[in-house]
Amino acid sequence: MKADIRYFLIAILLVAFPKIANGDNQAKIGLLAPFTGEFQNIGKSVLSSARIAINKINNDNISILPGDTNGKNNETLRQVEELYAQGVRIFIGPVFNKNLNGLDKYKDAYFLSLTNKILNNPSNVISAGINARSQFNAIKKYQNLNNLEKTLILIPKKDYKEEIELAIRETKFKAKKVFYYDVEPTKLTKQIEEITKYQIRKQNLNDEIKRIENSDDENKEKKLEILNKKDTLGKIGYDSVVIADFDESLKSVTTSLLYTDVSPKKIKFISLNQWFDETLFKETASQPISFPSINKENFDQFKKDYKKFYKNDPNQLSLITYDLVGLVYYLLVQNNFEVNENIFKEENKIKGISGVFEIKNKKINHELNFYSVESDAFIKIF
Repeated sequence: MKADIRYFLIAILLVAFPKIANGDNQAKIGLLAPFTGEFQNIGKSVLSSARIAINKINNDNISILPGDTNGKNNETLRQVEELYAQGVRIFIGPVFNKNLNGLDKYKDAYFLSLTNKILNNPSNVISAGINARSQFNAIKKYQNLNNLEKTLILIPKKDYKEEIELAIRETKFKAKKVFYYDVEPTKLTKQIEEITKYQIRKQNLNDEIKRIENSDDENKEKKLEILNKKDTLGKIGYDSVVIADFDESLKSVTTSLLYTDVSPKKIKFISLNQWFDETLFKETASQPISFPSINKENFDQFKKDYKKFYKNDPNQLSLITYDLVGLVYYLLVQNNFEVNENIFKEENKIKGISGVFEIKNKKINHELNFYSVESDAFIKIF
């Protein structure tokens, strides 16, 4: 039987359900995040957004019980033990993938982790972050819209490369070649030269210039003028490149591509979710560069609403936390406030502030939008 798929706005959901008359239906949600220590700013922002969500639900029968993980695994387990003893069976968090170790001990509890990593997680952990699978699904849609058939995927030799590999397999993403590169700049440039056949294309240009110079072509001067303005000659072999990287490392890759005469004028530049990093505006030579992400309009509105309460900006995980509070409340109501294996099994499509995401068989996938960085703006493609 085809699963019943429901669409609704979590923003509306948070105020739509009537107060629960039965006082026995107490919904306790544990919130595991670092409220002290090196990452306390992340934790405090996550807690603040959860409080906004609880405020909008306006129901005395649901409560958030925070547990300070301090960003450490042993402290995470201690907080879970305490909250579990208080009857908590659904947790939002932990924030970091490294804090998931040992959570499988609590077999009748479920953890909606804010991490975007899905490999080797305990069976009772559901990753709610913007995972690589969701991103490659969106890139695949962009690929089809633009009839891209010769995509090069560049993957850095970093700890998340296996997540990228899994996403490519699960989405059945079509790539002409997958290449792994070193993040060290001198090695990187040489590797990009090799994968783009830079030296061959450069030699092609030199050979063509010599050929024209030694020819009797009546348009020799004009042709030489055109050739001398080029850096290379010949096909790159790809119509698009997906760079699975972020921040300065991403910029190093685009710089190396530009050095080897591979620009967005010749092939499509695509990256993973950049969370609307405005430093990309300065990289004009690398524009347009496109990436999948959450709905920017909703994100901007959420930031404005958050700032009214707390006078500062939220981090990206705050938005996901806000949606998760509404999601948990909805699922609890639908499941008569019972926390069991069925609560995350039924297929649902939910439109939250972060966009549409799907829950099925204890997995969360996001249906992402797609944006392009162009002329100091993020242009929505779909």
